[in-house]
Amino acid sequence: MWLNKIRMGKILLLALMLLVLLTGPTLLGCANTGITPKGWSGAVVDGDALYLGSMEGELVSINALNRERRWADVLFEATKSTGGFGCAQGSSAVAIYGSPVLAGDLVYSTAYNGKVYAINAESGKLRWIYPREGELEPIVGGPVVAAGRLYFGGSDGKIYALDAATGDLEWEFETGDKIWSTPSVVGNTLYIGSFDKKVYALDATDGSPKWEFETQGTIVATPLVRDGTVYVGSFDRYFYALNADDGSLKWKTMSGNWFWAEAVADDSVIYAGSIDGKVYALKAGDGSKIAVYDLGSPVSSSPVVVDGSVIVATEEGRVFSLEPGSIQPRELANLEKKIYAPLAAGNGTVYIHGDDDVLQALDAQSGVILWSLSLED
Repeated sequence: MWLNKIRMGKILLLALMLLVLLTGPTLLGCANTGITPKGWSGAVVDGDALYLGSMEGELVSINALNRERRWADVLFEATKSTGGFGCAQGSSAVAIYGSPVLAGDLVYSTAYNGKVYAINAESGKLRWIYPREGELEPIVGGPVVAAGRLYFGGSDGKIYALDAATGDLEWEFETGDKIWSTPSVVGNTLYIGSFDKKVYALDATDGSPKWEFETQGTIVATPLVRDGTVYVGSFDRYFYALNADDGSLKWKTMSGNWFWAEAVADDSVIYAGSIDGKVYALKAGDGSKIAVYDLGSPVSSSPVVVDGSVIVATEEGRVFSLEPGSIQPRELANLEKKIYAPLAAGNGTVYIHGDDDVLQALDAQSGVILWSLSLED
């Protein structure tokens, strides 16, 4: 009984956090909250180079071999939109929630100040900013680049497509509410979720709608698109498999709470982490449950697949390996910190960005912490 009470308390805490994000000054008032927005950017890995957003509002590039900065941190300047989730500006820090993306010679990052940045991946020099004047509503989701375009969604409910080389706007599409989801682009179709409870499929070239599917809850998870199927979880507690061509429902399965993290696939198995503290291993074809891993704490960080094992972190900071043929999770480490950022992996190493703004490298097999680096140094 007491374990259930503890878990419920954690879920209520997450719900309160979401409410603060959504209502800002409406809930708490702006004058004396002391709230400073803090992001949960994951890393993008390119060989020995790592790129991620710090909680000081900087884009950081690290050499994974020697842990040295590859170039001076790029500071994102605060605007009127960045203070305390809607309150008047109280800090110079800009929250970076979405993980950056690397394409060609540029690394792209969205930020809560309503700006999108394109940075030279080798030098750290700014290539362009969008918009050039003013700012959009806060951006929570990350960007994605495909076929020479950069795509992202914003808190204004719009999906944007920019020329990835110049930052010029090519098209925009308006949904019915805020967007925190990071888009997925496969072929000529963009897939994204919205607070209006819908999954949208748009033509990636011109933004024209192809189909939409409505759930009963907010969607913040990034859709996983694989073998003609769109897999995505909703705040209505259901995890959905949709036909990628027409949006028709293939199957759905229910969990004990929200789905926040992006799912991952390994062979014909889909792994979906939930705020109920469980990871559901589902057959891709029909959604039947192969295993349900109870990790004891909400899963809001997106997992990664390393050498056939699914590595997942809980909000309490425990890291597990879910291995083929086993229905029991294997604990790799207890980092004793809050983890919300998506995990990243490369060369058998998992990179974890905790709420203490420390990036840690973990051996995916043994769980040995290879190194820790404070991004505030």
